Amino acid sequence: MRNIKQGRWSIACVCMVLGFMLAVQFRTTEDLKHSLPYQRVEELSERLLQMEKERDALKEELDAVKAKAGENSTDSELKLRADLMPLEGPGVIVRMDDSTQKSKAGENPNLYVIHDDDILRVINELRAAGAEAISINGQRLVGTSEIRCAGPTLSVNNVRSAAPFEIHAIGDKTTLENALKMRGGVVETLKVWGIQLEITASDAVYVPPYKGIRKYEYAEVAAEKEGMK
Repeated sequence: MRNIKQGRWSIACVCMVLGFMLAVQFRTTEDLKHSLPYQRVEELSERLLQMEKERDALKEELDAVKAKAGENSTDSELKLRADLMPLEGPGVIVRMDDSTQKSKAGENPNLYVIHDDDILRVINELRAAGAEAISINGQRLVGTSEIRCAGPTLSVNNVRSAAPFEIHAIGDKTTLENALKMRGGVVETLKVWGIQLEITASDAVYVPPYKGIRKYEYAEVAAEKEGMK
């Protein structure tokens, strides 16, 4: 009987020791999980996985474009179509800056500074005049580019910059310049408020490549359908 009691007591002691060890191990693990280095590792791991997914998606997109374009298309041609190559040619350089005039009493002072809609008017005129490539302060414009005010700055391709703005456009330089300077056009309208706008025609206008990442979450390559509008 005494041996049985001693055995039970020994088992109880062992259980207590094991319970204490498990509690210490659990607490240590929790402390490690909540430590800054551990959180940093988890954050970097998540970012790495996200970048790998984006890389795989871009590779699939490139393979699909290559397949659709045909085997005779070179990588340079594909990059050119995707706006991923720097370009140079004749065109115009448009420099825009805020007005130096002071607003009159009762006038809105915002009329004397450049806004996104002012830039968009210039861009639309250049595109309508046949511009083949356009950049704003070194940011290449593509189909997904946004041009919007972000406080006192302008956001293009999620990159902010402040006035002065320099727009590079490649195309027929005479046609591009005339489109901006036509009577009642964008240049005349902006000069009413003193917005500074200088147009320089050149035979060597440089437009950088698009450096962002294009992601298509919903769109996918499809076969061309006849008769669709």
